[in-house]
Amino acid sequence: MFIVGAILLILIGLFHSYLGERYILIRLFRRDNLPKLLGSDWFTKRVIRFAWHLTTIAWWGFALILVVLSMPSVNIYSQITSIIGVVFFLSGCVSFVFSHGKHLSWVVFFTIAATSFFGSAYN
Repeated sequence: MFIVGAILLILIGLFHSYLGERYILIRLFRRDNLPKLLGSDWFTKRVIRFAWHLTTIAWWGFALILVVLSMPSVNIYSQITSIIGVVFFLSGCVSFVFSHGKHLSWVVFFTIAATSFFGSAYN
């Protein structure tokens, strides 16, 4: 049953990112009344876009956790904390790249990734 959930999470993530980009974000960004953060709407659009796609990354991380839970091993704790580390590392990368480092969530995401990797390695 966990595998069915994992497959659904992968699919919903694909649909969420693709359809959201195509039918919601592009139309939203055509508007001329978005808030101007840091002097323009460029930053606003970037933050909305990376936050939208972070949802997909999180769902894919949950899918991997379901896969691990479907075939538990001795190292299940380490596997799950490693997945969490990867999800937050990717989230930090997306945040940093999309905002050119201006949205400081990447600092927090990388810190969570580091503590997850550390916890996985030393627990």
